[in-house]
Amino acid sequence: QVQLVESGGGLVQAGDSLRLSCAASGRTFSSYYMGWFRQAPGKEREFVAAISWSGANTYYADSVKGRFTISRDNGKNTVYLQMNSLRPEDTAVYYCAYRNSYAYRSQPSEYDYWGQGTQVTVSS
Repeated sequence: QVQLVESGGGLVQAGDSLRLSCAASGRTFSSYYMGWFRQAPGKEREFVAAISWSGANTYYADSVKGRFTISRDNGKNTVYLQMNSLRPEDTAVYYCAYRNSYAYRSQPSEYDYWGQGTQVTVSS
């Protein structure tokens, strides 16, 4: 079992920055993919970013590329999402997810464990 707890969400203005954190506990953390997803009201959950176990490989949705950065600290069992130049369309509940595999995937169904989510609201 893996437990994931997100933090760092909030209400910000367009153009501001936020950093989300996801603390993991339970089974081995350093050997698996971690991802961030988001879900806006009335929309499906969508991929935001993913990072390999070593941190060497990162992947981003086109909508956030160049603005968001995913990183991880395996010593702290924590993955981060630095979000810069936030836009109103980034408003959503953001979820951290854990994939029990060495292979990258972007579909939510491919991830095995999920956090409870943290709300990010960007006002115009």
